[in-house]
Amino acid sequence: MKSFTKITGTVAPMDRANVDTDMIIPKQFLKSIKRTGFGKNLFDELRYLDEGKPDQDCTGRPLNPDFPLNQARYQGASVLLARKNFGCGSSREHAPWALDDYGFRCVIAPSFADIFYNNCFKNGLLPLVLEEAVVEQLFAEMYASEGYQLTVDLQRQQVETPSGQVFAFDIDEFRKHCLINGLDDIGLTLEQADAIRAYESERRQSAPWLFDAVKP
Repeated sequence: MKSFTKITGTVAPMDRANVDTDMIIPKQFLKSIKRTGFGKNLFDELRYLDEGKPDQDCTGRPLNPDFPLNQARYQGASVLLARKNFGCGSSREHAPWALDDYGFRCVIAPSFADIFYNNCFKNGLLPLVLEEAVVEQLFAEMYASEGYQLTVDLQRQQVETPSGQVFAFDIDEFRKHCLINGLDDIGLTLEQADAIRAYESERRQSAPWLFDAVKP
């Protein structure tokens, strides 16, 4: 998993509340358990003017010019600014996969759906909660300034605007540790690799029949 320490990135808006996971990555694209390849279909129903089909080459598909991700000012964005209850709906882990594959490293919102929030941490994406009034201010500043960027410092737990204004945010210490060190569930388990090998060695001696090859 990619680590997250500090980023400075262009901000793109998802200016609507209750964006569910089917809007983030529609159900017809959930045909793979690989974590890559979903970025092209992120927000598919909003981003394109036709109906997306699985395994379809998105090159040449008609774009919705009113959707922010299709506009030049938001190209290369790595911070998504959203409204309350972002990521509601089904529990599909493909939603943070799609956001990450597109290039987003952080999503800022007043609130998130619980399962989506947890899935983000397990996939190297920072879901950052700020007060609704602060999010409203960031939306206003972003719309007023093309190329608007925010600096997100996970170590110091703060967001800094181009004017130097700083907003602190809370985060669970364990989740912070995992993001900074790029540790998903597998990575956390592998930190105990020596203890696991020692246990297996001890069990092989104390209960060798458990390790005998199965004979036909």
